[in-house]
Amino acid sequence: MDAILTLIAAPDKANLNGPEIGRAVSALDMIGAMNLTGPDWLADGIACDFSFSGLTLEAARDAVGRALHRAPIDAVVQPKAHRRKQLLVADMDSTMITSETVDELAKHAGVGRKVAKITERSMHGEIAFTDSLRERVALLAGLKVETLITVRDTALTVMPGAHTLVTTMRAHGAYTCLVSGGFTWFTETVAERIGFDAHQGNRLEIVDGALTGRLHEPVINRDGKLRALESVADSCGIGLHESLAVGDGANDLDMLAGAGLGVAFRAKPMVAASAPACIDHGDLTALLYLQGYRQADFSG
Repeated sequence: MDAILTLIAAPDKANLNGPEIGRAVSALDMIGAMNLTGPDWLADGIACDFSFSGLTLEAARDAVGRALHRAPIDAVVQPKAHRRKQLLVADMDSTMITSETVDELAKHAGVGRKVAKITERSMHGEIAFTDSLRERVALLAGLKVETLITVRDTALTVMPGAHTLVTTMRAHGAYTCLVSGGFTWFTETVAERIGFDAHQGNRLEIVDGALTGRLHEPVINRDGKLRALESVADSCGIGLHESLAVGDGANDLDMLAGAGLGVAFRAKPMVAASAPACIDHGDLTALLYLQGYRQADFSG
């Protein structure tokens, strides 16, 4: 199989250097990589590619991972074919924005610590997402719509690189969809700020201007995110091999596995261990480098 290794550093540090590159190349060479060429610099000091063949993806990932252990560098190995994706499906909380919106609501409801603990357990996959979400939303019963407006207007910080990722992919013909286990109250605003084509989220039940502590069905959970990926791809006439999914929690695992390339972004350990690709040091523009975009190609 023809494959690509992409090495990525944090853009604000631009510290991808010769010794780290040398260790990665030596690791591939030592396990029998053929036709090894590179580096092809996508951004000076930030991202570069190496092409090779003759190895399984798993063997190459393991070898490079051991060689770069503890280095502040992201390393992703993937097939060379179908590298440039036509569909992006992205998680929202702690992926496209820096916070967990349900935790922000909980602070205003006076149950911040309790809800944050449930959120953390859910993100680590210790409890089922649907059960944890219903439990957290129940604790928000009585919260006024005015509080949702305050959180929406003041507590949604866009993750570095998110706007450039979405804008660049759209400029090159890709379709982009925000799919969240969070709430449509926020997905609508985040999708508009970042520039997504569409958004999906869970719907809070509101009566007489306050949360009832219940959700409208169906709930977008782990399976729901995978079904959203499949549905959007089907409606756009895009094969799943041409899709890119990104998320950080256990709720995203099936979506990441189902996409042509699934990226765990600054993810919990059990998610990072299961995902095909991990970004821990770069920002969201790393997902553009993974598709072969050069910094000069970026939009927005």
